[in-house]
Amino acid sequence: MTEPQLDASTVAQAAGVKLSEVTDLAGFAAVQQLFDGIWRPDPGNPTVTTELLRALTKSGNYLVAAHRDDRMVGACVAFFGPPGEAMLHSHIAGVIPDLIGRGVGLALKLHQREWALDRGVRTITWTFDPLVSRNAYFNLVKLGARAAEYLPDFYGGMHDGINAGDDSDRLLIQWDLHSPEAGETSAEGAVVALGRAEDGGPAGALDPAGDAETLLVAVPRDVETLRAKDPALARRWRSALRKVLWPLMDGGARITGFDKAGWYIVRRAR
Repeated sequence: MTEPQLDASTVAQAAGVKLSEVTDLAGFAAVQQLFDGIWRPDPGNPTVTTELLRALTKSGNYLVAAHRDDRMVGACVAFFGPPGEAMLHSHIAGVIPDLIGRGVGLALKLHQREWALDRGVRTITWTFDPLVSRNAYFNLVKLGARAAEYLPDFYGGMHDGINAGDDSDRLLIQWDLHSPEAGETSAEGAVVALGRAEDGGPAGALDPAGDAETLLVAVPRDVETLRAKDPALARRWRSALRKVLWPLMDGGARITGFDKAGWYIVRRAR
């Protein structure tokens, strides 16, 4: 059973937050300030602007914030895709660092799912950094979404406090709102395609053309801390993951799960 079957209001209550749509200029400014505080962007390239949020909400798109008492602690922005695809693209979602892992992000995604279903949407898409293990587990296992495509350096150079100095490789996520399916958390008989060396770096990259049907692909346990402490090692992980996971997915392999120890489970098509 996957957690999208939970009720957004119940999860929000357990997380101690209230969810509401943002519709006025003061709210738009608060969302911009929230995201700027999380990502610490280059002042010349903010994550969002009040003008953009005004235009998106006026044209019927999604903007919801989570509040604890009178403080905004999370928000999510999404916009519609091509009409024929009945798709919503979730562009940016953030929660203050103190509340990460406390259910606020899950409440926002479940609210987004309910909002989208009410409007005839079948699929929500978004991107995430495949090196961030907690997001991989959240997306693939807790939400029951699937990784559809590996996108190398998707956004180009990013100059914020989280991504600066690194390529912006992303996985494109597709969330089937009618039949989410939780990803695997273990795989017997899998072969390590990318492992971890004793120094914490990547090791043992397997030629993606090998014959193993089920592969394990490692990522750092905490790449965000690694970027701050050893950015060169973090970049080695980026390069190694790209060299292994991108050709696998481009060749038809599917990511079928992720375990909490930090391994993607990848199965080749047969």
